[in-house]
Amino acid sequence: MSSVFKMLIEMMKFFVIFVLCTMLFYYVIKALHHEYEDLHRYEYPQGDAVKVFQPQEETDVWERLSIFFRLGE
Repeated sequence: MSSVFKMLIEMMKFFVIFVLCTMLFYYVIKALHHEYEDLHRYEYPQGDAVKVFQPQEETDVWERLSIFFRLGE
């Protein structure tokens, strides 16, 4: 009889620890979501940011294909 109670107590401890860890995980994920929710991915850079893309003159399709096959990209 006492082994049944010991097993029941161990199962209850496991269940309580599982629930607490699940709740902790949930609230951490919720806090991370709240932190990144207001972050604008496409916001214009500020400060000393440099524009890295500069449009080139229009090239024809055959020249683009030639570059593609030469460079193997």
